[in-house]
Amino acid sequence: MNLAMMIGIFIVIYLLNSIKILNEYERGVIFRLGRILPVPKGPGIIFVFAPIDRIVRVSLRTIAFDVPPQDVITKDNVSVKVNAVVYYKVIDPNRAIIEVEDYNFATSQMSQTSLRSTLGQTSLDELLSEREKINSELQLIIDRATDPWGIKVSHVEIKHVDLPQEMQRAMARQAEAERERRAKIISAEGEYQASEKLSMAAEVLQKQPMSLQMRYLQTLMDISTEKSSIIVFPLPMELLKYFSKPEK
Repeated sequence: MNLAMMIGIFIVIYLLNSIKILNEYERGVIFRLGRILPVPKGPGIIFVFAPIDRIVRVSLRTIAFDVPPQDVITKDNVSVKVNAVVYYKVIDPNRAIIEVEDYNFATSQMSQTSLRSTLGQTSLDELLSEREKINSELQLIIDRATDPWGIKVSHVEIKHVDLPQEMQRAMARQAEAERERRAKIISAEGEYQASEKLSMAAEVLQKQPMSLQMRYLQTLMDISTEKSSIIVFPLPMELLKYFSKPEK
């Protein structure tokens, strides 16, 4: 084997090792002699000529990061544990590599600190009732902080709020008292509406005296349908005048 053949085999092996295949969701950030190329390569087949070039693969898929439970003291001094999930993805591979050492770790730390600081400025009632508003605020805060890194935070969702047992019992008593209050209000409104209807019915009966007698008969008919041994029949007071004795 002569020298030319050996050189040819070496060149072929070198070219084969220089071929890289990037998936559709991947981009290759190329450092050529230590300087980054302005445009990432991929997807498909690319050439990386080592040791002149060095490639860093970056995934463009959305990453779901689970924020571990954080101890948070709310604005009204209630200690709770809150965890969340953050959805983000790389939109600029070059900045994601050169602006921060590890963009995944940096995004996770930013999410945790933003979660604690934001929830520390809200009360417990707001945390439980205005979940969508807090999610939007967290998304804007984290996205603004990670934008220089080429990271886009698409959504933040608070998953679970762990309350102390004492607070859960207090909220249960509050909910029970609220239900009783609503029940009393509904009952009072029903009595008020019934009194209005009875007042209207009295006005109608006053205009037509015979209608009261018809109502007596209708009530008697309703009672007779039931198996009762006693029937109470209302008697007008005017009839008693005919049986009273005249004074001497």
